[in-house]
Amino acid sequence: MDKIGINRRRTLLSQQVTGTRYFFLNLAPSRGAALAPVLGGREQCNPDYAVDREAYAYAGLEYVAEGEGWVELDGRRHRLHPGVVFAYGAKMHCVIRTDPARPLVKYFVCVAGKGTAARLARAGLAPGQVRALATHAEMRGLFEELIHEGQRPGRLAREVCAVRLELLLLKVEEHVALGPRAHDPARERYLKCKALIDERADRMATLEEIAAAAGLEVSSVCRLFRRFHDCSPYRYLLQRKMTLAAEDLVENGGLVKEAAQKVGFGDPFHFSRCFKSVHGVAPRDLLRYRRAD
Repeated sequence: MDKIGINRRRTLLSQQVTGTRYFFLNLAPSRGAALAPVLGGREQCNPDYAVDREAYAYAGLEYVAEGEGWVELDGRRHRLHPGVVFAYGAKMHCVIRTDPARPLVKYFVCVAGKGTAARLARAGLAPGQVRALATHAEMRGLFEELIHEGQRPGRLAREVCAVRLELLLLKVEEHVALGPRAHDPARERYLKCKALIDERADRMATLEEIAAAAGLEVSSVCRLFRRFHDCSPYRYLLQRKMTLAAEDLVENGGLVKEAAQKVGFGDPFHFSRCFKSVHGVAPRDLLRYRRAD
């Protein structure tokens, strides 16, 4: 991951945000390079969040997960609410404001390379366009995976993120093509629950926490997972926790109790039993595999 100075970072990112997660891949792509993400992330906007720029270093795509506000692209204003996606070009005047009473939570990815405008247009989001997706909770999970891969060190990070970007664009294209008649409130609630688990698995411990984050009753969350998934919401949460733990052990090594604590387990023995129930091997066995590589 390329290093950037603090002054450069401030020119790229708003300071009127909290709860941020960013990744930086290649802030100086070569002329004629293939389309690829250069940076992106998630931002929870402060009530005074305000963007007003005549131009930007890159083209971008943004997705509103929560809250309300408005965006103005080259003089045309559009309302922002959950499910809205929009794109802008590097030379486009862009103004974004949040509703102070309902601050925006949004994801973004900035892209550069050959055919950027054409690829965004093929996804139904030519620079300057704003779309309200009928089903959109899946977008949150896709952006979270892109951020996760972008923050991981390694020589293949850029290639992996380029594939993630293409998947994201294909999903946007799919949802745009479905149109408003495809709206399924139950599936949307399920996807929201799943995305919340994907995003916060290391910090969640109970079904009550999942339900509260989604604004639903515990019984409703269970019904949604019975209908749309092949396991219970708690089992999915456990699987997600153990996946995060396995990634940490493989990438960083360390003590089993440290991996357990990172995903919310105070008892390393209970953690080891859960880990083996999901992955078929104990965490110490995974560490041995890592040392043997």
